[in-house]
Amino acid sequence: MPMHLHRLAPDPGAPFPDPAFALREPDGLLAVGGDLSPTRLLNAYRAGIFPWYSAGQPILWWSPDPRMVFRTDAVRVGSRLRRQLRGSGWTVRADTAFDAVVQACARAPRVGQSGTWITPDMASAYGALHRLGHAHSVEVFDGDSLVGGIYGVAVGRMFFGESMFSARSGGSKAALAGLAGLLFEWGWPLLDAQVENAHLVRMGAQAMDRREFLSTVEALVAQTCAVGPWTSACGDRPASHLAAPR
Repeated sequence: MPMHLHRLAPDPGAPFPDPAFALREPDGLLAVGGDLSPTRLLNAYRAGIFPWYSAGQPILWWSPDPRMVFRTDAVRVGSRLRRQLRGSGWTVRADTAFDAVVQACARAPRVGQSGTWITPDMASAYGALHRLGHAHSVEVFDGDSLVGGIYGVAVGRMFFGESMFSARSGGSKAALAGLAGLLFEWGWPLLDAQVENAHLVRMGAQAMDRREFLSTVEALVAQTCAVGPWTSACGDRPASHLAAPR
């Protein structure tokens, strides 16, 4: 751990350091310590910062450069997935199984990782944000079976994606496309995907310079939006609608 890395003050409301001071290696590591209280987490997201650490490590805070994002009108649904969704009978919902989505994400195997960064403390922290109306999940069901999902944090008109999973082929892609569709309908232009991986790039994620990202986030999080569950606003949506071109 670099000795000059900023250590957060005990006060959950204490400001984060300027992301311009984040390390280049590892890319985006900005600060250490603090807690996962709702106040601290919401302040972090407002500043374009997120926690990411493994069990046994202190809490680490990141703001990578560049930042991977989705334009909510540009998530790619490939032809194979379109064919699958047309005949699937799957249903897209929101905030009906938040804890189950988080736990499924924690259990999902990740390429190059032997464990999960979604520790019990992380799951509890995002559960608390969910109960306060700030964290949300979009779920894909086949009947009563949860086949995919995604969760993250909403601040203003900005959504910060955290993790997604598939219990069946295409489940996470359908959840991501369902989330993007909701956000696009509501006039939310951007979905944060944090760091690059090949799966996200195939789905349409783009690299954005950190300064541009932070400027965009600053404007979007300042816009007032209702806080609370998205269940009614989403309803039960046939996943087959995701196969239709926009």
